[in-house]
Amino acid sequence: MPTQSIMKTIQTMKLFTGLKKIREFERQQLPLLRSLVEFDIVIEIGYAQEQGQPLTQKQLLLLSFCSRTTARRKLATLTEQGIVIRRKHANDHRASVLFISPSGIKLLTKYGGAITSISGSHFK
Repeated sequence: MPTQSIMKTIQTMKLFTGLKKIREFERQQLPLLRSLVEFDIVIEIGYAQEQGQPLTQKQLLLLSFCSRTTARRKLATLTEQGIVIRRKHANDHRASVLFISPSGIKLLTKYGGAITSISGSHFK
């Protein structure tokens, strides 16, 4: 049985209530990101884009957070869904540069706002 201090901490933070709200938001608003691998791919592409250093497909595959086959398959799905955009590299036409689409950025901005809101009210 949990000690009183652990129970008090959980009640004060409303930890699981906040986590549940985050998952509900993800299921309702981010149905295109069904797995953690898809989420990781989007975050890595978006982070690189945000830093002004867009990733090539090869660079993404070298990050090794999943097998290359899985990454290629998930990337193809995200591209078909319009979350990720592939463009030819300006200097090397053999390479593809990856970007998050404007609609993907809008959706993830909404997600970031929801997490901030939920965090402020549940993880104090």
